[in-house]
Amino acid sequence: MSELIPLLKEPPPKKRGSRKLMLILVLLFLILLSILFFNSNISKVSVVTIEGEQFTKETDIRNAASVRPGDAFFGTMASTVEQRIASLGSVKQAKVEKTFPGQIRIIVKEYPAVAFEMDDAGRLSAILASGTIIGADTGSAVVDKPVLSGWRKDDPIKKKLCQALAAIPAQELNQLSEISPSPTESYPDRIRIYTRSGFEVITAASLLKDKLLTLNSVVEERAPGRVTLLLADTYSPFQTESEEGEQKEGADAP
Repeated sequence: MSELIPLLKEPPPKKRGSRKLMLILVLLFLILLSILFFNSNISKVSVVTIEGEQFTKETDIRNAASVRPGDAFFGTMASTVEQRIASLGSVKQAKVEKTFPGQIRIIVKEYPAVAFEMDDAGRLSAILASGTIIGADTGSAVVDKPVLSGWRKDDPIKKKLCQALAAIPAQELNQLSEISPSPTESYPDRIRIYTRSGFEVITAASLLKDKLLTLNSVVEERAPGRVTLLLADTYSPFQTESEEGEQKEGADAP
């Protein structure tokens, strides 16, 4: 006896159209949400702070950074801003930190001051290790570095001297009071230094770093006098008034 096999019902076809429609609606919603977000204040730069500057004007840093409140926060590349600020002659390194929402922090590391210079009007300028000359606030600047006097603005030896001063430890650099040019045919970069301890030193900008140890030794062991630190090193103490008088009397004697 044969049995009837029931027919299997075919599953209803899936509604692909509704799934595509849902996907399109989601995409449109995301696009609309993105447009609203990037046009809202939350996606913009709200504040830019600058830290670490001593000699460089804040306005110069802001102009170099080219980032202002209202700019697109996510359109601002930290590395690009850092390169712009580092192009300033007084800035050795710049670091940019971004904090959502809208905060940008710029941390500046300047080249150290190696000397100061005062013009005829009494305006003080700081000379940085890079050779950049930048105005210093006379009310707040601490003149704990040598003062350069008698130098031409475009003197190439001055930049060479600044590079030599940058290699000297701060504690030793502070002992130098004044540096002026004293060129000769043999030594075009010859300089005259006055120390805070009362010594007068003749040396060359190219020799300063190597001769510093000798100078420190003389300052520690000898009375104030004249020191020559060139190919040959010499020292002679300053004459006292009584010694000068004795020499004058000896010269006047028949």
